[in-house]
Amino acid sequence: MGKMSAHDLKRKLCLLLPLLAFTSCRSKTPSQAAFDPTTYTYLTSAGTDSLDPAWAYDTASGMVILNIYEPLFFFHGSSVKKLDPLIATQVPSRQNGLISKDGRVYTIPIRQGVLFQDGTPMTPEDVRYSILRFMLFDRDGGPSGLLLQPLLGVPSTRDDNGKLIPGIGKKAFRAVRVEGNNLILSLPRPYAPLLSILATWAPVVSEKWSAERGAWDGSLKTWKKFNNPKKQDSPFFEKANGTGAFYLGRWDRKTHEMLLSRNDHYWRKPSRLKRIVIRGISEFETDKLLLESGRADSIRASREHLSQLEKIPGIRIISAPDMGTNPSAFFTFHISTTANPFIGSGKLDGEGIPPDFFSHKNIRKAFAYSFDYQGYIRDIEGGQGFQPTGCIPNGMLGHNPNQKTYHFDLKKAKDYFKKAMGGKIWKKGFRFTMEYQAASGPSMAVAHIFQHNIESLNPRFRLDLRPMDWPAFLDALNSARLPIFPIGWIADYPDPDDFAFPLMDSKGDYPFAQGYKNPVVDRLIAKAARELNPEKRKKLYWEIQKIEYEDVPHILIVEPSEIRVQRDWVKGWVYNPIFPDSPSGTYFYSIYKELPKNKNLTAKK
Repeated sequence: MGKMSAHDLKRKLCLLLPLLAFTSCRSKTPSQAAFDPTTYTYLTSAGTDSLDPAWAYDTASGMVILNIYEPLFFFHGSSVKKLDPLIATQVPSRQNGLISKDGRVYTIPIRQGVLFQDGTPMTPEDVRYSILRFMLFDRDGGPSGLLLQPLLGVPSTRDDNGKLIPGIGKKAFRAVRVEGNNLILSLPRPYAPLLSILATWAPVVSEKWSAERGAWDGSLKTWKKFNNPKKQDSPFFEKANGTGAFYLGRWDRKTHEMLLSRNDHYWRKPSRLKRIVIRGISEFETDKLLLESGRADSIRASREHLSQLEKIPGIRIISAPDMGTNPSAFFTFHISTTANPFIGSGKLDGEGIPPDFFSHKNIRKAFAYSFDYQGYIRDIEGGQGFQPTGCIPNGMLGHNPNQKTYHFDLKKAKDYFKKAMGGKIWKKGFRFTMEYQAASGPSMAVAHIFQHNIESLNPRFRLDLRPMDWPAFLDALNSARLPIFPIGWIADYPDPDDFAFPLMDSKGDYPFAQGYKNPVVDRLIAKAARELNPEKRKKLYWEIQKIEYEDVPHILIVEPSEIRVQRDWVKGWVYNPIFPDSPSGTYFYSIYKELPKNKNLTAKK
């Protein structure tokens, strides 16, 4: 087998999976479907993982959660800097006196007269409970570190051996308290990104509703029982009671369909939409037909679908620059052997791989040189995007445009494979399965590029491919059963710490699942988060990225430009790159539907 160009890859993928169809199709006249201004239907390939705000750490779940629940603030329009108050009535600053002079105490006035969707009033104690629960819940690989780090100075409630840190609960209760109608947050040291984190994370839940359903009751005595739980043990997993503009009407996890209904008792003016239908569909062809017929208002699509979408009447395609790296490929250093069908025999015998396969740096470097970065960007992303130089993206403090990167070089890949494990890899070969998200064209393309190029190096190298539904993919990822996994990282909040920590810190989302740990990196990340001098912070992040290049715990493939595909009757959409699942998923409160002039459709009443 010879070298495979990205153009050849396109042809191969079309033969293997015609539903993704990289070539253009005939334009069809859309059916005269009845226009319903009260219902919005969004088709996505990524199913919701959990509705628990303290568990969910994926964009598909986060998008739903932030339409049901509300955080203290959110970003104004498309800005990633200016904040608007939501559950809070003011955004704290030194100028208004709500942040202390030393930057360690935040006073946040809480809005009065807000009701939860079950009709009960929201109180400042509910806000306190929500933040404490978010931190103390602390499931493996979850989002709790986003607030544990600034409020308690630690990335987890547990030490490196998985044991609870003595006194961590009391420390949390001292850091988060209520005085009158104000929430008071006390930090061990200044932490510049705190308000940005609070603008998305720890949305407000009801303490009473939670306790009645068997969740944590808010007591210091009982929190340990709810630390690091199983996903489905939480009543928040498939039930919800927030203060947002929509409430959960139905979630059918078998059909991947969710219904959100308008909250008519919302504290602001109710939404113009009555219903939101979110459907998880794993076939792009189905998405396209439903969009074309008017039975879907927007779909999740990638640039490889553009040729099929551009000629459809009545739709708009909007380009939106992303804030992240998507897709990337992550190596699992210590693969779990428990019920794991993905590692073959589990041995280096030509029919499998041992659990420590990717803990060998030479193997990781061989994979890094096996990927055709520029071909992928040119032919899969349509030339829209560029190869990252490190974990800190372009345009953000700490980005180093001159950082060394890996490039496509099969000769170097072969050399590193021959060095690996004293030459045993090259002689015996290996076989394992690489999983990717079903219906994700970019992830599928990444897997096929790896498969072809690596198998071309040695007939004893075999890489099987398997698509998985999003929730199953996440479960396998978090349980360390995936040898290598293609996935993206989109910013949780607009600060370099939100890239360095989740991508490189041993307690971060991906390194924890991978089993990657470098104590020097951990110390540098913690130091950079505390540093308020921009120039000093930049130098620290440059050091982190040097180590990232040498350690190669992952392969960063592209900083892309995403697309949004919607019917031309959709109005009010505002792109904010921080909102989960953007630009396809969105904050539905601002959206409404209105027929363009001269549109020959009948509106439902």
